[in-house]
Amino acid sequence: MRKEMIGLPIVGMVMAEVAQVGLMIMGKAAMSHGMPNFVFVFYSNALASLILLPASFLFHRSHRPPLTFSILCWFFLLGLLGCFAQISGYAGIYYSSPTLATAMLNLIPGLTFILAVAFRMETLNLRSSTSQAKSLGTIVSIAGAFIVTFYKGPSLLMAPSHSSSPHLLLGQQSNWVIGGFLLAADCVFASAWLIVQASVLKKFPAELFVVFYYCFFVTLQSGIICLIMGGDLSAWSFKPDVRLVAIIYSAVFGSAFQLGVSTWCMHRTGPVFVSTFKPLGIVVSVVIGVIFLGDTLFLGR
Repeated sequence: MRKEMIGLPIVGMVMAEVAQVGLMIMGKAAMSHGMPNFVFVFYSNALASLILLPASFLFHRSHRPPLTFSILCWFFLLGLLGCFAQISGYAGIYYSSPTLATAMLNLIPGLTFILAVAFRMETLNLRSSTSQAKSLGTIVSIAGAFIVTFYKGPSLLMAPSHSSSPHLLLGQQSNWVIGGFLLAADCVFASAWLIVQASVLKKFPAELFVVFYYCFFVTLQSGIICLIMGGDLSAWSFKPDVRLVAIIYSAVFGSAFQLGVSTWCMHRTGPVFVSTFKPLGIVVSVVIGVIFLGDTLFLGR
């Protein structure tokens, strides 16, 4: 029974991380076609909210926790952290690449562990082998994130020669350090988001409703940012091109599926367990980036 309880979250998190890598790639594609990151965040979360609303009532039709003003405030905070994380994360991907973004996700397990210890969700006992392993992993993950940001290094694996023409996802000149700092900010917000979400699930144990309210508040908050930033109205167009495909993918697989599965896993295992699967995205993104997208693998990665 215990193996089954652990086995399902493991399978779920593997699927969620694969979906997240696809989300990063599709987000890069949408921004390369002229859609600002905050507009992409608004559209994807708005569509995800429409999908999650009926699904939430269907999945939790027998048990719906009472919705109080205090819980709404928690949802607002969850949405605010997620909104900042998504906007900074997509901006970082725009300036760098999805491969660097997945590499920087190594920060999340370490930062989440530090926050979990600070908020007494995890116990730190340096005499325990488990705590020693988590502490060492935190140091290594943070050091590795700084290495991939400041040291690109020589190329190790390059795309085939027939892929030398500029690819849609690689058309923008990368600014490695700026992208790395934006992605680091994304990891800080994402780690805090995991801690807050774990607290929310204890107060409101209905996973899909939590994800729905999260996407709903991100939609409102990113919509306000869109109004403040203004910009070209053509960036809002819904042409049947890669931007529309990216928004649909983000809503279905990035929010409804990926967030729903990871929230279900967190409710059963905790935030540290969920965050430890972030490095898995590196393998997936390297394979996709080098083989299919004409990306190059550098020593610093």
